[in-house]
Amino acid sequence: MKAEIIAVGTELLLGDIVNTNAQYLSKQLSSLGIEMYHQSVVGDNAQRLYDVMAEAFSRSDIVITSGGLGPTADDLTKETGCKYFNKKLVEDKKAVDMLKDFFERLGREMTENNLKQAMVPEGCVVLYNDNGTAPGILIDDSGKILVMLPGPPKELIPMFEKYVRPYLEKKQEYILVSRVLRVSRLGESMTEYKLRDIIDSQTNPTIATYVKNIEVIVKITAKAKTRDEAERLIDPVAKEVYARLGDNVYAEGDTTINSVVCEELIKRNITVAVSESCTGGMVSSAFTDIPGISKIFIEGAVTYSNGAKMRRLEVSDKTLEKYGAVSEQTAVEMAKGIAESSGADIGISTTGIAGPGGGSSEKPVGLVYVGICVKGKAWAKEFHFTGNREKIRTRAVDAVFDMLRREIAKLD
Repeated sequence: MKAEIIAVGTELLLGDIVNTNAQYLSKQLSSLGIEMYHQSVVGDNAQRLYDVMAEAFSRSDIVITSGGLGPTADDLTKETGCKYFNKKLVEDKKAVDMLKDFFERLGREMTENNLKQAMVPEGCVVLYNDNGTAPGILIDDSGKILVMLPGPPKELIPMFEKYVRPYLEKKQEYILVSRVLRVSRLGESMTEYKLRDIIDSQTNPTIATYVKNIEVIVKITAKAKTRDEAERLIDPVAKEVYARLGDNVYAEGDTTINSVVCEELIKRNITVAVSESCTGGMVSSAFTDIPGISKIFIEGAVTYSNGAKMRRLEVSDKTLEKYGAVSEQTAVEMAKGIAESSGADIGISTTGIAGPGGGSSEKPVGLVYVGICVKGKAWAKEFHFTGNREKIRTRAVDAVFDMLRREIAKLD
C-alpha cells in the first residue's frame, strides 16, 4: 500500500510552526511497511486542499491529514474530505458529550461553534479525542482510506497509536523492521565506501547511510511477516557492518554518544572533570544532560582567557607564550590541571578556534585540540573541523565523548 501525508495550515506554510507531525507519521508508516513517496503542505483554503487531496488519492491508497479539524471557519479538512467522498456531515452524540464534558472540567462556557467539531462524515470511523476537543476521522471507501487527525502533536500521536496504527496493521501483510547503528568519527562517504558492495547488492534487508547532526547512521531494514523473522534477516547484515566499521559503531537504537559514555562512566564509577575554552561550557552541559551524572561528574570550568588558564589550571605562562592557547601543549596542561585540582580520575580539556575570525595559515578556523588526562597520564589530539562556529563547537563536543569512549574501553 502507498500513503501520503497532507499537513493543513497556513501557519505551517509561513514557517510559524515546525511540521513535526509529518516526521512522526513518516516513521510510523515506514514501520508498518507502507510506502510513501509524497508529502504536501497546504494552507487553509478549501479548493487548494481539495486539489491536493484529489492528486494524492490519484497515486496513493491512504491519505493522512493533520490539522484543520477545529471549531473555526478556516478549519476545513473534514468538509473537504466529505466533498471528495460525497458524504454528508452528521452529528455524533458521543463527540458532543465529550465536548461538553471537556468544557465542564475546565470550568469554561462552550461556545456554539465548538459543536462543529462533533459533526462527522456519515459512515466514518470516529477517532475520539482523549486529549483535546476535535475527534479524528477515518473514511475507508472504495479502496481508498482517508485519515484526518488533529494538528496538535499531543492529540495526534496518541490518537494515531490508539486507533490508526491498529487499523492499518490489519491491512498489511508485511511489516518493516529497522535496526539503527550509530557511527562516530567516520564521515558518510567513508562509511558508505566501506559498505559499498553490501549497499549495491541489497535486496531484503536494505541498508542505507545518512548523516544525522554530526554522526553517521547506518539503517538496516527488513520486510517480513513478523518482527522475529525480520530480526533474523537483519542479524547477519548487522554482523557484517560491525566487522567492517569496527569500534566506530558506538551504539544501536535511539541514543546519543554522551548518553552511552556517561552510562559507562557511572557503571564503572569513574569520575570526570572538564576544562573548556572554545566550547564554552558545551561539554559540561552535555554531561549534565544525563540523569544521575552527579555520581561521577565533579566539575566543569570555562577557562576562556589565558589568565584563567594559568590561575585556575596552572597552565604555564611559558607554554602559552611559546605555543599559544590553541596548542597541543596547552590542551595537555589544561586536562592535567583540571584533573589534579578536582581529584577526578579523568580530566578533559578543549581549546581551539571556532571562528568565524581569529584563524591564520598556521592555526586555521576549525583547529581544535582535545586534551585528556587519565589517572595522571595526559595527552591531546588535534582535530580540523569544518562548518560554522556552532558546528565546529558541536563537533568538538562529539570528539570529546568519542575519545572518552575509546579510553574507557582500554581500561578493561
